[in-house]
Amino acid sequence: MDSAVALILEDLSKLGEEKYKSGMSRFAIPSDRAIGIRLPVLKNYAKPYRKQHELAIAMWETGVHEARIMAAYIDDYKKVTPGQMESWTKDFNSWDICDQACMGLFIDTPYAFEKAMEWSTRENTFEKRAGFALMAAYAVHRKKETDEVFKPFLDAIEREAYDDRNFVKKAINWALRQIGKRNLSLNLQAIQTAQHIAQQPHKAARWIASDALRELNDPMQQERLIRKQM
Repeated sequence: MDSAVALILEDLSKLGEEKYKSGMSRFAIPSDRAIGIRLPVLKNYAKPYRKQHELAIAMWETGVHEARIMAAYIDDYKKVTPGQMESWTKDFNSWDICDQACMGLFIDTPYAFEKAMEWSTRENTFEKRAGFALMAAYAVHRKKETDEVFKPFLDAIEREAYDDRNFVKKAINWALRQIGKRNLSLNLQAIQTAQHIAQQPHKAARWIASDALRELNDPMQQERLIRKQM
């Protein structure tokens, strides 16, 4: 496994762009352990390695930024355990690793709902972001879920909307908007949640609410949901 990881890291080093790496800081992504690979390039490179759990674990343990994102792309969700999810989440040090792991891997596990709720109460910035990133991913990817599943998510969103940390409030907003775009019923519930949030005496809450309401009330969005229901 060590030799396989070494060969992959060698390949990845050739895909890096120094200009892209130097610009990562503009997007609040740490670059000290990064190579500088654009996500579409990394996704394409990772395709032949999919569903290789042990390799994914080894790639994660390198601590290299792109290797960790690739680990999320290639892991086998059927072999992911709650313990692994906790371990990886505690390692999150950037929003992009957090989001790629949640959207590309954790969402497919049987533990996604449980972890979304659990992480939404965490103090650590990226652990808490992971909770709301999973809620957003749930709204997008879990097509067969009933509307009732999202009520606890909306309650958590309203409860945590005071958090003014940039990476947290944007994830809360993201989750609220994605839930509200599933169907007309959840759109109404999300709008009502946003209206409640807007009454909170917190700057972050007012931003979350106003930004979400702008999209959820958009006439084109409403028309799309009406057509979807027909």
